[in-house]
Amino acid sequence: MEKYLRDWRQDATKKHQYESAIFVADKLLGLTNKDEDAFFLAHLHFSTGNYSRAQSILSRGHLVANNASCRYLTAHCSIKLGKVEEALQTLGDKNPTHLIPPQDNARQKLRHVDLNTRLGAKHYKPGARSDRLPTSEERDREDVGNLKFEAGMCYLRGLCYAKNNSFDRAKECYKTAVQIDVQCFEAFDELMTNALMSPEEEWKFLDLLNFDTINVDNNPSLSQEAAQFTKTLYTTRLSKYSNPAEFTAATETLSTHYNLASNADILLSKADLMFTQCRFREALAMTSSILEHDKYNFATIPVHLACLHELGQKNELFLLAHELADSHPQESCTWFAVGVYYLSINRIAESRRYFSKSSMMDPHFGPAWIGFAHTFAAEGEHDQAISAYSTAARLFQGTHLPQLFLGMQNLQLNQMQLAHEYFNTAYQLCRIDPLLLNELGVVFYHEDSITDAIQMFRRALAFAEKNDSDKEAWIPTRTNLAHALRRVGDLEGSLAAFDEVLRLGHKDAGVFAAKGLVLLECGRSWDAVITLHEALAVAPQDTMATDLLNRALEAHEADVGANGTTASFASAPDGMSDDDVGDMDQKIESRLREIQQNRVAGRGGRRGRRNAGGLDDMSGFGESMMVDSDG
Repeated sequence: MEKYLRDWRQDATKKHQYESAIFVADKLLGLTNKDEDAFFLAHLHFSTGNYSRAQSILSRGHLVANNASCRYLTAHCSIKLGKVEEALQTLGDKNPTHLIPPQDNARQKLRHVDLNTRLGAKHYKPGARSDRLPTSEERDREDVGNLKFEAGMCYLRGLCYAKNNSFDRAKECYKTAVQIDVQCFEAFDELMTNALMSPEEEWKFLDLLNFDTINVDNNPSLSQEAAQFTKTLYTTRLSKYSNPAEFTAATETLSTHYNLASNADILLSKADLMFTQCRFREALAMTSSILEHDKYNFATIPVHLACLHELGQKNELFLLAHELADSHPQESCTWFAVGVYYLSINRIAESRRYFSKSSMMDPHFGPAWIGFAHTFAAEGEHDQAISAYSTAARLFQGTHLPQLFLGMQNLQLNQMQLAHEYFNTAYQLCRIDPLLLNELGVVFYHEDSITDAIQMFRRALAFAEKNDSDKEAWIPTRTNLAHALRRVGDLEGSLAAFDEVLRLGHKDAGVFAAKGLVLLECGRSWDAVITLHEALAVAPQDTMATDLLNRALEAHEADVGANGTTASFASAPDGMSDDDVGDMDQKIESRLREIQQNRVAGRGGRRGRRNAGGLDDMSGFGESMMVDSDG
């Protein structure tokens, strides 16, 4: 009869007929009165959301006190019921660190062999598992099943601390859970998703994990391959700012040897890397392919939304947000999507409302907090933006982005010292983000540390080029470099940088005006006149370009008078017809006559004072042209 009831219970569970399974499991428990049958009945109630009934079954006798699995399930029920303190009382506040397997540095090195090397060209041919690490005596005395439940309880303990906003304690619990049981992916995922560790910490933590504790059917060869496979999977979840080469090798291994090229998690990891490198179109292609086969993959949707926003695809944002609102109104990601759409059409108040709703539904949903803060920044409400970014920095201590945004807000408030401190904090977390390096360069520029500014701008461009980023995304950084080079007197380098900006299609009056200023400083007054006319063609009311053009014309007239020659366009600039050239020559000649008349009328003193000071007194023009990320 016992065997009959167990088979019936198992069959009903497999078919998700939980009422039948609960009915049979209740009779089986009455027949056997065994702890494992009580646990299974409680497990069935947990699966159907009957958390209180599950707890009442587990409270019989000494199940919770004597059985790790029952203690784990009881605490999990308390968390589901929102009774965090009760769950902590069941779990205790001490992690069983004595169950963490020891690390042997000599053997550790043997363990870190690239999976491609082990796999060879096509087939895996493992050797003997001679590099397995020793374990502690306490761990050896524990049953394998108990070890997994102890790790699970560490994970639950971390959830409780996170709900109480004790993120440092939560991080330690999650780390202990993965160290005890490297297959406790939930704890590892919490560490990565919530950015509880810096990029450097994440890679160090991966090296601490003892993947050799994985055991497959007591087969050393299979176990070793499983260990390397698991480590490779975990590698794809780490920060994309550090070790992109190792990340690429891991994804290629999984794609080539394990046929995971089209797996959603692998594609999402690649999309994350591309988004980090500002390759938005490629990232969008990846996320679109995921959502084509699984359109409600909520892990993918935030990256997909960010790509759509960066590329200005408002119609796609509207359709996705509308569909999610109809089908999944209970998901925080849904209202985040609505907020992104309203942000993209510049309806800031509505955007802020939906970002706020998303963050209230899931207080640990990072994108919602960042979006909420962005709405204040978009309206120039710097104090509110700083408050919101500070909350994000407290919740997500391992990512540099909130610190970066805090620095940008203080930079706009002209609070250079505070901005520098925030940027330095972000720099300690991530040293290779081109956006952060650009902002540091802007701060150095305003602090008159021009050499340091040039170094930061060049490093930013070097990392952007290394990442194969979209060149147009880093036009502001290249513009800033050109201004900084002008400040140190490297006029040829500055001109080359401005020419590269214009070559990339950035037709901005400020860039033309800055280039005209550099040409004036080089003594190329006629080239300056041409460039400044191009600035006024883009923005006819630009006062800076107008003032510089007057100076350029005066300087050119002086040059013409000294040489006894006149000048006109030797050849038409790109995009100008002969008629356009003739018109511009007439305008320039008219302006020259106007300047001559002004001098005769006695208004030449202003020009005389300018020339007496040389071109140095025009150096201030460049300072107002510096471009931070908002610009």
